[in-house]
Amino acid sequence: MNNLIELKNLSKTFIEKNNVKVLKNINYKFKLGKIYSLIGPSGSGKSTLLNLISLIDRPTSGLIRFQNKLIDFNKKQKNDLFRAKNIGIVYQQDNLLPDFTALENVYLASLAGGFEKEDAKKKAKDILKKVGLFNRLSHYPNELSGGEKQRVAISRALINEPKIILADEPTGSLDKKNSLEIFRLLKKQINSKRLIIIATHNRFLANKSDCLLEMVDGNIKSTNVRV
Repeated sequence: MNNLIELKNLSKTFIEKNNVKVLKNINYKFKLGKIYSLIGPSGSGKSTLLNLISLIDRPTSGLIRFQNKLIDFNKKQKNDLFRAKNIGIVYQQDNLLPDFTALENVYLASLAGGFEKEDAKKKAKDILKKVGLFNRLSHYPNELSGGEKQRVAISRALINEPKIILADEPTGSLDKKNSLEIFRLLKKQINSKRLIIIATHNRFLANKSDCLLEMVDGNIKSTNVRV
């Protein structure tokens, strides 16, 4: 059994938005070693689902299990630590800290995971080198291109060697060339002990995933699964 994430009757309603039910009783199991793409129009619930899986938000009803362990959403501190050690997140906007260099943006995420500073810096340098940014270590975000900033963001997501990588429209603000480069970089990160979920509008890139999942009426429709 290589199921890492199990969603059981997962629902999310935004009460402050006139009880808009965005997710409706989702049941799905995500397996290790695969890259999933979530597609669907804006407002279909892709980002909401990623926020629940990342434990940033909590469901209105239903449950989430990681490796058969039930998540208790009342234990925020425990869940924050779990996220820091096990989940790497990449957003459409890189969300880099503007007053910190590329190197600092990456290794600070490792400190949050409990690593020592010198070990964190060494890991950060190694990862940035692998993504082709070793000559950009001391550059600030405003000195980097859009594609470079996303590679820093991916490096930051990878530094704690997470089992789960969640990417929310990571190529949404990039041109076609950089989009393909970022997708290829993400796909390289998959291994037998990790899974990746990408929310995207780009069907061309989504079709390159192992599993193409479409958000339809608040639920997941599996449209293409490669075993």
